[in-house]
Amino acid sequence: MFAEEDAKVVSNILTQIRGVKHFDLDILRERVEIMFDPEVVQLRTIVDALEQKASGKFKVSLSHPYSVYSSNQNMEHVQYLQLLRLSIIFSVPVLFLWIVCPRVPVLHHFVTMRCGSFIVVDWLKWLLVTPIQFIVGKRFYVGAFRSLKNMSANMDVLVAMGTTAAYMYSVFAIFYTACTGRSLVTYFETTVMLLNFVLFGKYLETVAKGKTSESIGKLLALAPTTAVLLIFDDDGNPIKEKEIDAQLIERGDVLKVYPGSKVPADGIIVRGTSHVDESMITGEAHPIPKDVGDNVIGGTLNMNGVLHLRVQHVGSEAALTQIVKLVETAQLVKAPIQKFADYVASIFVPVIVSLAFVTWLCWYMAGKFGLYSVDLSGNNLFAFSLMFAISVLVIACPCALGLATPTAVMVATGVGATNGVLIKGGEALETARNIRHVVFDKTGTLTKGKPCVTSVKLFSNMKVMDFLELSASAEAGSEHPLAKALVDYMNGFLSSQGDESSDALHIKNTGWLRNVDSFEVVPGKGVRCNVDGRKLLVGSLRLLQEQDIMISSEAETYMHNIEQMARSEVLVAIDGQLEGIFAVADPLKLEAAVVVQALKRMGISSIMVTGDNWRTARAIAKEVGIDQVVAEVLPGEKAEVIKELQERGSIVAMVGDGINDSPALAMANVGIAIGAGTDIAIEAADFVLIKNNLEGVVTAIDLSRKTFSRIRLNYIFAMGYNILAVPIAAGLLYPSLGLLLPPWAAGAAMAFSSVSVVCSSLLLKRYKRPKLLDIVNIKVQ
Repeated sequence: MFAEEDAKVVSNILTQIRGVKHFDLDILRERVEIMFDPEVVQLRTIVDALEQKASGKFKVSLSHPYSVYSSNQNMEHVQYLQLLRLSIIFSVPVLFLWIVCPRVPVLHHFVTMRCGSFIVVDWLKWLLVTPIQFIVGKRFYVGAFRSLKNMSANMDVLVAMGTTAAYMYSVFAIFYTACTGRSLVTYFETTVMLLNFVLFGKYLETVAKGKTSESIGKLLALAPTTAVLLIFDDDGNPIKEKEIDAQLIERGDVLKVYPGSKVPADGIIVRGTSHVDESMITGEAHPIPKDVGDNVIGGTLNMNGVLHLRVQHVGSEAALTQIVKLVETAQLVKAPIQKFADYVASIFVPVIVSLAFVTWLCWYMAGKFGLYSVDLSGNNLFAFSLMFAISVLVIACPCALGLATPTAVMVATGVGATNGVLIKGGEALETARNIRHVVFDKTGTLTKGKPCVTSVKLFSNMKVMDFLELSASAEAGSEHPLAKALVDYMNGFLSSQGDESSDALHIKNTGWLRNVDSFEVVPGKGVRCNVDGRKLLVGSLRLLQEQDIMISSEAETYMHNIEQMARSEVLVAIDGQLEGIFAVADPLKLEAAVVVQALKRMGISSIMVTGDNWRTARAIAKEVGIDQVVAEVLPGEKAEVIKELQERGSIVAMVGDGINDSPALAMANVGIAIGAGTDIAIEAADFVLIKNNLEGVVTAIDLSRKTFSRIRLNYIFAMGYNILAVPIAAGLLYPSLGLLLPPWAAGAAMAFSSVSVVCSSLLLKRYKRPKLLDIVNIKVQ
């Protein structure tokens, strides 16, 4: 937009669009901010209207979320940098008057001249320091006022008290000298040096804190800025490609992804094959092969094939957006140890203020009674004692204490996200370090969750096709993995019959489904329904036993045999008679046994809890190396198992992926959800493993232990300065060694304390997740 006419055109277009509620135009910045109802109009419709209705006069671009986030992150440390620059501009002349002038005779003569009753150098210092005290130092006064208003005390209170004491005493000294003729030393340099060091420390601190949030910026930067949209004709054939802003992608769009480019959005592949590098999202080192029907995540890298994908999730539903949201939320949740630190800091400031007053009183009274001798050199006893008190006030600032935990948690959550582990806050991190038992679900957690039918046994003269169609029709309405295995087996069975074309097969595969009514899911047991007027029960042995259906000895023998082979059985009863049994195998995940072994070496025992039968559960547990097994439990009973362990005083983690695991995930001290699982399970968990891999369980626990080792070290940095330096600042070594700590040096030490804590936390960015092949290096902590 270049003129008022352009603004009117834009305004008229936006006014005509239904769903646009409000907009603000800025001609100079060529910018418009729009509030609209996404239920009525989509952003792409607005952009297209602006570009097309103006006959191509306008080109619309959208700000990238990464640039917006980066500018917000930079704002705080830019403000501190500006304050620091202003302070230095006024400080240099003050330090010149303090250090250089006394050593140059001509300058010394000039600055020590009297202007009436006042000394020139004192007036010059006062003139230069006042803007520093009340303009640069304004943020400390404001912070101190707000803190005291809320009936608490923080670092701002101590800095404001220390600098104000030095400044006010110096002003008093000027007028005292002018009125009495007795010269007193001023301490304007103390105010200047103190504020400079505090501001410098705060600037370094904000820069370092910005680095702790770099992971969020890096995640946002993964999202591509553009996408190639495919436009189809009425027959469903692609006729045109159009490059659009990635923020304009809508659910249901079909996008074209070229080799070497990033996947613009979450979706399912409808055409093409390739390998996709998901390391930036899941931490998976090797590219993942992708084919038609596979899901891809926005922000990942397409390696070597052209893909067409149908968009499934956009905006806040996208995986990348949810990851960023989880990381940001986690950084706001305080760990219990941080709450204790906040409590310590709240009582620390009043204690330090009292200690500073006692320090001043002791030195003053001791001097009055002649308990020590000192050359005051133009000073007086009051000012000499006051300098000790100011040093105590400044060096004891508890800002480093307040940084010790949150900075470490911020870095850890970011590091966890880059390693495929999403952490929902500091409390989850702190609890995870003390885990003593990990409870695993079986299906979809220890196993791949994609079971397949290995054999079928009929106990009647029913035709195989009729049996399969009735059973698969009953299970077609269930989301359970075993139900899907039966449906897949039915489709596979049909595909093996004859050499039919794919179109004919598609028709046949949707035609076998029979009429189903009165469908009911029995949680943890199976389903009951009517199929073509016949009553079906499909599920576990317990489901049939509850309906008093007789199990023959032949069926019991068959079940015993398949359970010995670590396979599950699905029983089918039709009209009150057991008609047949499906044997279903769910292969173990390759890393399951190694993860259990790694946990054992970390001092953590593993327990498997499943709704499957005892024989299959024991066989699976033996294969992965788990000693404790609880089988044939309902979803609510899984939570009871965890509760029993907690009552013995143990910290328990639950690892699961399904809706039936959500009560146990919520009950556990630490819930760990497999990222490929259901939204309900992920919502109930404290940790989310982005990829469908158990290695993240070891990473989550190891990272939590490393993080809290770092937090303990941070508290040593934070409190160590106070414990060691407060006695020195109070003058403990002065009578014997003549060693004292000036207030400006105390300010430098306090700033260095905060920077040390933040830099210590930043070392967590070098964290490397443990390699399962090197589990012998994992020590019990």
